[in-house]
Parts: sequence; structure tokens; C-alpha cells
Amino acid sequence: MNLLVLMRMVPDVVEELEIAPDGKSLDREALRLIASESDDHALEEALLLKERYGGKVTVVVPDAPEVGDLLYTAAAKGADRVIRLRGIKTGLGVAALARSCAAALQATPGLLPVNLILTGTQAIEDLDGLVAPLVAHHLGLPYIGVVTAVTEIADGKASVVKEFQAGYRGEFQIALPAVLGVQSAEKPPRYVPVAKVRAAMKSVKIEECEVPQPTPAALEGIEVLAMSKPEVAGRAAMLEGSPEEVAGKLCDLLAERGLL
Repeated sequence: MNLLVLMRMVPDVVEELEIAPDGKSLDREALRLIASESDDHALEEALLLKERYGGKVTVVVPDAPEVGDLLYTAAAKGADRVIRLRGIKTGLGVAALARSCAAALQATPGLLPVNLILTGTQAIEDLDGLVAPLVAHHLGLPYIGVVTAVTEIADGKASVVKEFQAGYRGEFQIALPAVLGVQSAEKPPRYVPVAKVRAAMKSVKIEECEVPQPTPAALEGIEVLAMSKPEVAGRAAMLEGSPEEVAGKLCDLLAERGLL
């Protein structure tokens, strides 16, 4: 069983985000990047499948600051091969990123074919969850997203659980090879001690692959004209007092605004 996990580094939204001087993008110099949460779940699901069926797990990540920490952590958790993709421009739109990642997977020697490609359904910079299905499209593979478990792999097919709204779930079969967009793994992503990560830094080799540069037309997509921080409105009203007093004040406010 050969499993490939495509992961991404995304801005840590706990930190203050700054607009770049061009006014159209985030200031990458001021960003702290971390592994996308759903990609971390994709890695965990791949490791669970490796433990269940054997085989190997390969982790591929577009180059970014601190990407080495992510790759060494993946190796410490149990990944067999870790690869940094060089040449993907920062700040690419979703369509361009998916095309570049698909081209990189095809160009890296010995990487494809694999049984499953797993990646996160969404990311901070991809709330619509389009990278995974677009990668599948460019590779000519079937895709299922919002996956919460892979229940069985047999006879060239994978049985997966897909989550729907209102708590509903459905079980589907998909022919292999395929791409899965993982919403959450069957178990929480495993913790790995710092000592084990440091040991991986000494023993694991991070492979590097230069990404084929797409034509300018292939990078076309949505153009961001301007970005700005949310304006401070300052119109909140804090209501204090007993429940009865707060209810009365709320009714007065609604009446003043013509809502009652």
C-alpha cells in the first residue's frame, strides 16, 4: 500500500496578520506558518492505514519557511519519505497551486503511481476546499472529499465515510488510485515528543524536487484587487443588570431602531 500525503503550510491566524505594501496580499515576511490542520488529519489517516495494511507513507509539501519542521515531524510520526517542493511561488491562488502541485507529483521520480493521495479538505487559504479536487482533476483520478474514515481497502477499491450536514454520514466506494480530501482522521493526530523530532533531524534526509514552471496562462485565476483589515465599528452595547432589567433594555433598544 503506497500512500501519499500532500500537506501545506498556512498562516497561523492566532498571530496578527499584516497587509503587504502592495495592498493585495498578506505580508509573508510577517507571517508565522504552521501545518494546515486538516492536512495534519490527512497524515494521521495515512499512518493509520499504513499500520493496518502495511506499505509506506510519503509526505510532500510545497517549500515555505519552517517547512523543515513539518517534514521532520512527519518523519518522526512514521512517514517513510519526506519531500520539499521547490519552485512553487508563494501566494498562488487555489487553481494555480493545485496545478503546480499536480505537475510536481508527476515530475518527481518514483513518486507516482500510488494507491491513495490524501490531503486536507480545507485550509485557511482554501475554505472552499478546492485544491484537493483540482489536484485529482489534473492527475485524472477520482475524488471524494469531507472524508472522516477509510473503513476498508480491498479488491482495488476503498470504502470511505463522508460527512454531510446535520450530522449525516454516508459510506462510499471509490476505485483506486484515488484522491481523498480528509476532514478528520479516525483518531486525533498523534503527538510526537520533541526528542523524537530532533532524532529525525539527524537521521532523516529531506528530498527536494524542483517544480516544473507552468505557463503564465495556467496561473490565471481570481485576481485580488485589494485587501484590508476589518474596520472597528465600536457600536456594541453591553447590557448589564438582572435578567429582567437586561430584557427591558433590549426591548427599548429594538424599539428605538424600529425593530419592535
